[in-house]
Amino acid sequence: MILKLTIDDQTYDIDVPQQQLEEGKEFYNKMDQDMDKGWQMSRFWVEKPDLYQRCQIVADKILGAFHTENQKMVLLMAGYILSHVPHVEEVVVDTSGDITLTEILA
Repeated sequence: MILKLTIDDQTYDIDVPQQQLEEGKEFYNKMDQDMDKGWQMSRFWVEKPDLYQRCQIVADKILGAFHTENQKMVLLMAGYILSHVPHVEEVVVDTSGDITLTEILA
């Protein structure tokens, strides 16, 4: 599956193999358990992040992985979004430091 990801004015098509989506299920469940405990989203603590907020959090992790050139993490995090929102059209990542401004377009 392909996740269309826009960072600043650059758009990337991240191709996540179906096999990785299936193999990542346990990891994605662990991520959800961690986020169930609440998450700091920019200046705000979110007690129970909803699906949209979880995808914003994960998109922020993708941004960090892009900056450190960690391709494996990029694929893993893109897989999370694709597994939770399979009909996602595009993720527009905010680079100003405010996770809540990241857009998940489905």
